[in-house]
Amino acid sequence: MGAKMQNRVVDGFTYVSLIGVALVFLLPILWIVRTSFTTKVIAYQIPPKWLIVPTLDNYKAIFEKYPFGQYFINSVGISTISTAIAVLLGGMAAYWISRINWGGDFLRIAILATQMLPPIVMVIPIFLVFKNLGLLDSWISLIITYLSFSLPYMIWLMIGFFETIPKDLDEACEMDGCTKFQAFIRVVLPLAAPGIMASAVLSFLMSWNEFLFALVLTGIKSRTLPVAIANLETQQGVMIAELCAATVLIILPVIFLSLFIQKYLVSGMTMGSVK
Repeated sequence: MGAKMQNRVVDGFTYVSLIGVALVFLLPILWIVRTSFTTKVIAYQIPPKWLIVPTLDNYKAIFEKYPFGQYFINSVGISTISTAIAVLLGGMAAYWISRINWGGDFLRIAILATQMLPPIVMVIPIFLVFKNLGLLDSWISLIITYLSFSLPYMIWLMIGFFETIPKDLDEACEMDGCTKFQAFIRVVLPLAAPGIMASAVLSFLMSWNEFLFALVLTGIKSRTLPVAIANLETQQGVMIAELCAATVLIILPVIFLSLFIQKYLVSGMTMGSVK
């Protein structure tokens, strides 16, 4: 009985600790959701009013006062296109590096070293380049910028995924008459799908949440959601209820995306950890 009681105490302490840690991360999000359904008056009340009557006025307001729908389309389009290109080019580059082994560890370190430069250092040069090309306030400028940061990371990450797939499969495909590209598309790519999906999710989140370059390179036409939220300020101050409603709309696509590919995400994150 003593051992059973001790195990129950340990399990109870573990569950309480896990619940406490979960609440630390969830309470701010739950408070944002709660505030998004309150009126403007209740949102500023101190001490706060816990029992409220939900309202959708804040969600209606952000679409009526601002071109929030266009901002949403901009974020989805830019993040999706940059992620698709990064997965395509990064996958082929990572496959080639993992199979040829040219350059050894030096090439991999060199790819990763491109991420060591602080992004703030590149803001002015990138701005001047796109200004001279006439590409400011366009999707193209953000897509190219995001690719310059996400592509090296994608290559470095996916090398480990492709190394877990035996080279014998490639050789077997070539013996059956396939080219290296056909072996990559038909055999290697489906086997590495969990790892590629995990890399794609990380690349999408990097583009979806990016603020600095979106602030500098965009205007009204191509403005993304992070910049749009930062501009939810009037002469009366920050409209906190509308701000929370906009924040909820930004979080929802990421939650749905994570739930939809959760199985691939979990297996992909562990796929390249063991050779």
